[in-house]
Amino acid sequence: MAQTLAAENPTLEQLILLYGLELVDSEEFFREWQDDLPEVTNLEQQLLDQIKAGYINLRNYPPLLENTINTTVLSPLLFIGKFYLPPFHLKLEKSIEIETQDNQTIIKGRIDFLLLNQKFWVTVI
Repeated sequence: MAQTLAAENPTLEQLILLYGLELVDSEEFFREWQDDLPEVTNLEQQLLDQIKAGYINLRNYPPLLENTINTTVLSPLLFIGKFYLPPFHLKLEKSIEIETQDNQTIIKGRIDFLLLNQKFWVTVI
């Protein structure tokens, strides 16, 4: 019988164990998304550096609460990337269930941001 967990309860350590997550700190990660991109302007780079510094500051003072991360990290990234503008549209709070491959654990929760452009989706849970 599968164990069901609310999405806000598992720790990062539990998710790493359940789903085999691993940190990838390589500039080649998602290489296919890096070709033929517009140049990042100096202003955009400054904003990205501020978001990164803000996240590091937040990380130093746990707990990292969902609304804090959404406000200080995700919303500014969506703004800089112009994902609030056409042709993209945003859906919030969509319910989801994610099962482990062995079907022993189900995590239920909500997608915080679902960004759509025809067949292109970006999801933040």
